[in-house]
Order: sequence, then C-alpha cells, then structure tokens
Amino acid sequence: MSLDHRLIDLLVCPLCKGALEMRRDAELRPTDLLCRADRLAFPIRDGIPVMLESEAAPIDGAPATAATPAQ
Repeated sequence: MSLDHRLIDLLVCPLCKGALEMRRDAELRPTDLLCRADRLAFPIRDGIPVMLESEAAPIDGAPATAATPAQ
C-alpha cells in the first residue's frame, strides 16, 4: 500500500499541532513522521500513519515522557 503524499502534507502533530517531517529507510520507503518540537516519531504501518501518542517513539535520545502510556 502506498502513501498519499498530498494527505500527509495535511497532517500535523496530534500534541502540538506542529509540522511533521517524513523519515525514510535506506530504500526510501516512509517509516515514520517526526515532530521536531515534541521530539517524537509517529510510525507509518502498511502505508497508514499511526498518529497516537501512545504509539510514538522518542527521537534524538529525548526522554519518552510524552510517549509513555498512561498507567
């Protein structure tokens, strides 16, 4: 399944509503959407961005405070 890049341009970070940047693997396939402000990476699975805070991973060694699931 391919990603519709026109729709990706409309997505914003669900936390801060900031712009997202697409990260790709070595074969140039989209892997996740990065929010530099919150330092989180939202995964892309089967061509679908998963825009849930609980699914986001920290980037650049940032603490996972915003991405840890609620207890």
